[in-house]
Amino acid sequence: MSTIVVELRDSRRLTGPNLLADAPGAVIDGTVSGCPVDAMEVAWSARATEALNAVGWTDSTLAVRRYDGGLSVYFSAPADVLYAATEVNEWAWAAAASDVGASGDTPSLSDVLPSLNQSIADERDPALLALAAEARRRGLSFRADDEFAAVGSGRGNLSWAADALPAPEDVEWDDVFDIPTVIVTGTNGKTTTVRMASSIAKAAGYTVGFTCTDGIYVGDELLDGGDWSGPGGARAVLRDRRVEVAILETARGGMLRRGLGVDRADAAIVTNVAADHLGEWGILSVADVATAKLVVAKAVRHGAPLIANADDPYVSSAAQALRPDVTWVAVDAADELGRAGGSAAWVWVDGWLVRRSDAGDVRLVDAASVPATMGGAAVYNISNALGAAALAWAIGIGDEGIRRGLVAFDPNPEQSPGRGNLFEVAGATVLVDFVHNAHGFDAIGRTIEAMTPSRVALMIGQAGDRDDASIRDFVRAAWGLQPDRVAIKRMPGYERGRDSGEVASMIEAEMSALGAEPGSVSVHEDEVAAAEALLNWAEPDDVVLLSTQADRDGVLELVRARADQ
Repeated sequence: MSTIVVELRDSRRLTGPNLLADAPGAVIDGTVSGCPVDAMEVAWSARATEALNAVGWTDSTLAVRRYDGGLSVYFSAPADVLYAATEVNEWAWAAAASDVGASGDTPSLSDVLPSLNQSIADERDPALLALAAEARRRGLSFRADDEFAAVGSGRGNLSWAADALPAPEDVEWDDVFDIPTVIVTGTNGKTTTVRMASSIAKAAGYTVGFTCTDGIYVGDELLDGGDWSGPGGARAVLRDRRVEVAILETARGGMLRRGLGVDRADAAIVTNVAADHLGEWGILSVADVATAKLVVAKAVRHGAPLIANADDPYVSSAAQALRPDVTWVAVDAADELGRAGGSAAWVWVDGWLVRRSDAGDVRLVDAASVPATMGGAAVYNISNALGAAALAWAIGIGDEGIRRGLVAFDPNPEQSPGRGNLFEVAGATVLVDFVHNAHGFDAIGRTIEAMTPSRVALMIGQAGDRDDASIRDFVRAAWGLQPDRVAIKRMPGYERGRDSGEVASMIEAEMSALGAEPGSVSVHEDEVAAAEALLNWAEPDDVVLLSTQADRDGVLELVRARADQ
């Protein structure tokens, strides 16, 4: 007889629309072995209902998502008591684990109920609920965190400290409104799409606030550097009264960890999906990634455009399952969009970016004149440009503004650091890019092939939080570039549970197994050292791809210095 083991992997609050539901609540991710997962689901549902009734949350809704070896369990809860809600859920999970035969002692509900009720009472915030309800009644957005609460957005927002909220009747509601807001998600291309859309909105005369993995920006000002692609970055931009248009990069991690940072948007796009970060929060396959990314559809369920990449079969299938009126972008699948359905499309036809509708095709701009496409060679950036154009159109920016914004966007280190930055170093073409997964190498390979290089050099490395199979797939995709020289970079600080040098050794072994010539592969202590080795090796007409994540600024400084020489 097998031992029953039930493990709680993560317990957290969800502050916005999320993978399991549209409302705030509490969720637990856990694994189950030794008994059927559905037995744990039934037991948890019974225990959660018992606890919710006991604390007076009789109108809560329950949701469960099963995956191989585990499940996520959720119930909705009042937005002002979400920390307490996690305590309620943890008791229900532990009690359910005992019910299915897992070892461990769980106190009875009667024993823990006084403590749970006290936690709820301590956290209650009637002023927050009243303000949120009045904003919803007026059709306005509302956002809150541990520090601030706000109604409206950008230039039309009013915000207050969380402990000093006004009564609804004391708010100057005539001054409150929502600005155009769009959401960008996907595995690759998010930040570039955000920056392209920002260039378009700026060309149209707007003060733009945007978030991405590089930071929070308002106009030309960097407010805070680092990865701000979660709900916190969205709230910061939407609280800034200078902002007239908001463009929000929204990563899967933030959506799964906390839910969406906004519950209404004027458009949302899913650029693509790939096998990246599998295994986190029960996301085990590329189809799961597509489902997780399309949580953004919950922000545009009121009729605003859901924009999706028709070239990506996972995104296309998942989007069509959600809505019949998807707005498509397509490079390779442009001719098939008539059969796919949808209200509009942005496609690449005969070298042109084209807006397609029932009224016919409108040519916007020759792709080769958009600097980010590298003369039309960077097909992945043609797709990103189409997505940015679709977002801009959704918020009322016309063809001329779209055209000017795309032509003005130059993927140099100032406008788009570490993403498609091209240099010439002693006659060799050097491309500095964030490419970091198999999907990205497949896309960038088309670009390098179009450059017809004499030889190809590649800098490669990977963080330690991918499983062995994902790392091998990543190396095989990189090997598809047919590199003549490979510099493997160690990434100090990115070991994420692995021994120092372990990932670099795996990459070296896989390169050898794939047929790398002896002496053509070397291992270096960091990105700058690896980049320097390739620049020393390169000759005129070579292409050098520097895939940088750990020390982008150091690599760019080195390449700039070599280019200046």
